[in-house]
Amino acid sequence: MLRSLWSGASGMIAQQTHLDVVSHDLANVNTSGYKKLRADFQDLIYQINREPGVPVDPDSMIPTGIQVGLGTKVAGTTRIFAQGSLQTTDNPTDVAIAGEGFYQVTMPDGTIAYTRDSNWKIDANGQVVTHDGYLLEPGIVVPEDATDFNVSMTGGVTVKLAGEVETEEIGQIELARFINPAGLRSIGRNLFLETGASGAPIVGEPGEEGFGTLEQRTLEMSNVQVVEEMVEMIVAQRAYEANSKTITTADELLRIANNLKR
Repeated sequence: MLRSLWSGASGMIAQQTHLDVVSHDLANVNTSGYKKLRADFQDLIYQINREPGVPVDPDSMIPTGIQVGLGTKVAGTTRIFAQGSLQTTDNPTDVAIAGEGFYQVTMPDGTIAYTRDSNWKIDANGQVVTHDGYLLEPGIVVPEDATDFNVSMTGGVTVKLAGEVETEEIGQIELARFINPAGLRSIGRNLFLETGASGAPIVGEPGEEGFGTLEQRTLEMSNVQVVEEMVEMIVAQRAYEANSKTITTADELLRIANNLKR
């Protein structure tokens, strides 16, 4: 059987995954804090019909050899943590991170998840939570009679209480960063979990060395560029088509061989 059949099939399968990644990016083009994915490829094993460098005589050797590859595969999907564009809003609980860092979120089972989503809410108990009700870590509780909710660039949270002139600090936002953020595990809902590949979280306050600052009344939008994703879609489509042509051509060669004796 011709190797090109299987090489072409591997290319088509890889491009299907490529298109899956592109479509997921485009679906999240308006997701707050979303970071785009990139499909990375690598070639498969080779059949070595003649080793390069085999001596021919004491003064000469084979320069290249004969190595036939067996296709491609998706080696991984890399998340690109480039800064998304910042959009100003009138919502005081919209607090974007300008620079490196993740918010920490307490999950229902007590584990800590991480997010770049800057769209926070205040629940019925005054707690700062995500869309799904997960608590910001460390927790911040806004008093019932509080007004003028403010978050500084360095994460200090202050409010004005009824009948008071001076502001009162009610909490401090902390951020976490990772040596290899691309190694974080995506679990949906704009959340990530620590893995062995990401390394342990390094926790600090906004504005400290290695950490970004906070921008209140601002949302960090997705860093997906629609034009770039459309180009990637065309590349995936044409590569898929080209690989299908290799299968068609290999099939035609087999048909000719099968019809030699009639």
